[in-house]
Amino acid sequence: MVILAIGLLALAGLQARLHVLQIESYQRAQALMLLRDMASRITNNRYDAAIYDTAGSVGTGAACPVATGTRQEADITEWCNSIIGASETLGGGNVGSLVGGRGCVAALGGDEYLVTVAWQGLAPISAPPDTVTCGQNEYDGGVGSQCTNDRCRRVVTTVIRIPTLT
Repeated sequence: MVILAIGLLALAGLQARLHVLQIESYQRAQALMLLRDMASRITNNRYDAAIYDTAGSVGTGAACPVATGTRQEADITEWCNSIIGASETLGGGNVGSLVGGRGCVAALGGDEYLVTVAWQGLAPISAPPDTVTCGQNEYDGGVGSQCTNDRCRRVVTTVIRIPTLT
């Protein structure tokens, strides 16, 4: 009986860990989809790429922009709504995307742009590099006292280079 009880406890712990891993994997897939979405929007409008610079983050903790007068403004508004999961709601709350999702587009100079999607992880791991500032220091707390020093912040990034066509 003791051996069976220990085995069942180990199995329950493994199932809980697998659940966390499944959620983390799902969120990473969502973040990559959102990252590719904005990268495509910028490259499709390469002549006006500078307008996509968000000068901070959009998504959780900030109201999504409402201006849709230009294609770029509409793209940022749609991207922000996707990041916060506005397409699917439950009990009045957005549940269609990342936990604490934020997105950033930063001009790097020389027709290069850094697109970043950040979100809240479920378990602490190592923090992203300090050079990736999107959502920095926004994900401390949450999971007990273990989420400190950005160890629960997850990010995916890509650099977009706009070619000069002649």
